[in-house]
Amino acid sequence: MTTPNGAIPLDRVIGASVPSLASAADVAAIEAVPLRERLAALNTYDAIRVGAARDPNAPAIEFLPNADPTDTPITISHGQFVARVTQTANLLHSLGVGPNDVVSFLLPLVPQSFFVLFGAEAAGIANPVNPMLEPHQLAEILRAADTKVLVTLGPTTGADIWEKVEKIRGELPKLQTVLQVGGERLGDGALMFDEQVAQQPHDRLLSGRSIDPDDTAAYFHTGGTTGTPKLVRHSHLNQVYQAWVCGVMLPWEGVGRILFGLPLFHVGGALTQGLAALAGGSSLVVLSAAGWRNPNAVRNVWRLVERYRPAVFGGVPTVLAAAMAVPIGDADVSSIRCGSGGGSAIPVAVGKAIQTRFDVPVIEVYGMTETASVHTLGYHDREIRLGSVGHAVPYSRVRAVRIDADGNYAGDCGVDEIGVITMAGPGVFTGYLSDVHNKGAFVEPGWVNSGDLGRIDADGYIWITGRAKDLIIRGGHNIDPAGIEEVFFQHPAVAFAAVVGQPDSYAGELPLAYVQLKPGASATPDELHEHVRAHTPERAAVPVNVILLDEMPLTGVGKVFKPALRWDATQRVFDGLLAPVREKGVDLEVGVAAHGTHGSLATVTVKAVPESERDAVMADIDARLGPFAIRHQVVFA
Repeated sequence: MTTPNGAIPLDRVIGASVPSLASAADVAAIEAVPLRERLAALNTYDAIRVGAARDPNAPAIEFLPNADPTDTPITISHGQFVARVTQTANLLHSLGVGPNDVVSFLLPLVPQSFFVLFGAEAAGIANPVNPMLEPHQLAEILRAADTKVLVTLGPTTGADIWEKVEKIRGELPKLQTVLQVGGERLGDGALMFDEQVAQQPHDRLLSGRSIDPDDTAAYFHTGGTTGTPKLVRHSHLNQVYQAWVCGVMLPWEGVGRILFGLPLFHVGGALTQGLAALAGGSSLVVLSAAGWRNPNAVRNVWRLVERYRPAVFGGVPTVLAAAMAVPIGDADVSSIRCGSGGGSAIPVAVGKAIQTRFDVPVIEVYGMTETASVHTLGYHDREIRLGSVGHAVPYSRVRAVRIDADGNYAGDCGVDEIGVITMAGPGVFTGYLSDVHNKGAFVEPGWVNSGDLGRIDADGYIWITGRAKDLIIRGGHNIDPAGIEEVFFQHPAVAFAAVVGQPDSYAGELPLAYVQLKPGASATPDELHEHVRAHTPERAAVPVNVILLDEMPLTGVGKVFKPALRWDATQRVFDGLLAPVREKGVDLEVGVAAHGTHGSLATVTVKAVPESERDAVMADIDARLGPFAIRHQVVFA
């Protein structure tokens, strides 16, 4: 495989000798070469082949069954990995999968999930789906994608993926084939993946397909777990560009290893770490099928670092914070050259702890599914400013803009003026699969609306100040929860903190804090409340209450799941308001959850009330809950 003249080939991007990026002029020099001439591969199949050509015998995947450094890893070399991906693509081709057909998969981080992701992209379109979603959510995603082939985990102790698939198979009209990974053969029409793959040739694509860089490579679902998730279309160029960005911009210290625990249904796992490492000839040390969700992964983190010697210690902020609470002991962690995090803002206190403990820079990355993950980061050959997400990566652009009440572009923001962050570049998608989701997705053609608030300072550093939808509006005054959360993180006992809006009939919302303490630490809500009061200059931003949680609700990729906290806050308020109704002898329960039309809906379930009294009870409840913006319904059990 030849490398275009002047290109930085993908087989050298990790640890590559690249020009300095210390100034805007240096970046302009990089961008003087058109991107497609710079890349050694323009589709993901060729990208992993380029990575394998570096050393076919080097490990591509080292799977640790128990996320323990004493595990004997299941090792797959780069040559074997390309062969398995090719066989998977050929199997899918034999099942009728073409460039426009969708292969969905519901798998944990077993080696086969990597074969399926890139094999499906070589044959058609991959659709990795979070297997932890509820069956009705899975059905919606698989149906929206027009799934033709589904690859799923077979019946396995401790996993309910197969049971979910059994519930929804009949709801997928386009589904033709189910491939089963592991588990016993059930004779229900599902084909055993490993057996079928082994029958395919490994040295060529039987389809003879020439994969264009603008062909659709994958759909990634986004939008959290409320409502129907949106399907983001990624082209092959979107994904290969992401691999190039991460290989060039992060100090990997040559071909090495990455402690890998992010799921493949998340772009950070599939692309920022996954494809980037594989295309660069590095190894993914996979921390069991559960990844970072396996308690052993965090518990053993420093011994894993000692054993596998990664240069970059990266993860979502919750993983970084949990790891920093684990004593290093006598583990040799000298391989770490930088810390890196993304998915949500790294608390400054966590960043400082990493800097102090390892004497290394902390590089914060920023992006979204719609930008194929990393779009900005702290350049390692420039000053690292904790709290900033650095600058846009080469070939990409970022602006802070004003949006009017109708969601339309109303001008660019000035220096340090907070606005909506919008992004353009080769990683930015062209739109969601369904046009209904594209309204408001772009501020201007090619410029995706991130939904985040931020500012750009006089030196061009980008500072994310919060989610537009996370703003707490107290009596018309906007409160950004990120600043309050940072104050909590400065307390030595705090592991995680999240501030959300508690509904209030007068002010609209009041800030309410949820806190999870570090293992073995102690602090009372009053103590934490006083700490925030003393260090928060804005009186209106001081939380009205602090609630201690044993465990913070997290998404499948380790982000704090704030909708669950908002529902809890609403339930607490409504429970309090309905106490007088209970005192009248009415047995009732309040539940708050996501709702497709209203976003969130409070349901008051009333038990054992005679039909003749129901109108009066309903009127009483409506009078107490009516002043709130959140909708409610009364159900008589």
